[in-house]
Amino acid sequence: MVDGTKRPYVVAVAIQVIYTGLFVVSKAAFDSGINTYVFIFYRLTAATALLLPLALISSCRRRSTTMATPEPTMSCRLVFKLFLYALLGNTFTLNVYNGSLKQTSATVGSAATNSMPVATFLLALLLRMEAVKVRSRSGLGKLVGVALCVAGVLVIAFYAGPSIRPLAHHPIFAHKPHSVSNSAWIRGTFLLLLACATWSLWIVLQVPLLKEYPNKLMATAMQCLFGALQSFVVAVVVERDFAKWKLGLDIGLLAILYSAFLGTGALMYLQAWCAEMKGPLFVAMWSPLALVFTIVCSSFFLGEAVHLGRYVIF
Repeated sequence: MVDGTKRPYVVAVAIQVIYTGLFVVSKAAFDSGINTYVFIFYRLTAATALLLPLALISSCRRRSTTMATPEPTMSCRLVFKLFLYALLGNTFTLNVYNGSLKQTSATVGSAATNSMPVATFLLALLLRMEAVKVRSRSGLGKLVGVALCVAGVLVIAFYAGPSIRPLAHHPIFAHKPHSVSNSAWIRGTFLLLLACATWSLWIVLQVPLLKEYPNKLMATAMQCLFGALQSFVVAVVVERDFAKWKLGLDIGLLAILYSAFLGTGALMYLQAWCAEMKGPLFVAMWSPLALVFTIVCSSFFLGEAVHLGRYVIF
């Protein structure tokens, strides 16, 4: 059993492991040709199919237990708030992020998440959810951590260092590489940073949301449901050829199942729980760990030649 004081740290590491798998399988699916907007719709639909029944069963059990705390009510104002949060954290963030991931690499996608501690820190300061005491060790630690994250993002985005050969000669998910122009790579990198910023805002907003509505499972399920409906509208507008919506027994289906059950359902629940326990900045500060994992896994499974970064030519 994990001690209660150590549990948030174990959960934070588990979140980064899930992220690593999400980066790798999603990039492999996009390289195989699946439409990113259709992918997001299937991902959120599958996550809703998993989480919503569990949330309803959990709510029914809470109501049948007389000793349990009263079940919070789902007001119209709360439903509208969940709809907006789903639009921000699911529909917008996931579609922008995955569309940009297709133009770059799994390693760059993971590296972009290093900007999340910076964005989360600034947002938490603006909303007075975090305080910095410069003269204290904790305050200095936060500032140093933010500075390192900024430096890491700049290195990945602007510096092209020596390449690292793939760890596997015959990667499992390797596909024929497609050429990406330098401008597309730059655009994709900055859109990844934008998606990470909106995801940071979503993490920060979960703290007051869970104080208003403590049922984390139902809140997560409702956001997945609204996100699936919103993403369906986006996918229909972008991809009207429904023949391309068909799924087969390939990496696309594997990526959808993984991203739905772990990358959306479990990840959103664990991040909301961790943010409630230790604050939103604590969740975001662990994101550099996923970069280390992704460098190894993308090289081994995707056959990517990993670089320290790329020159950005304006």
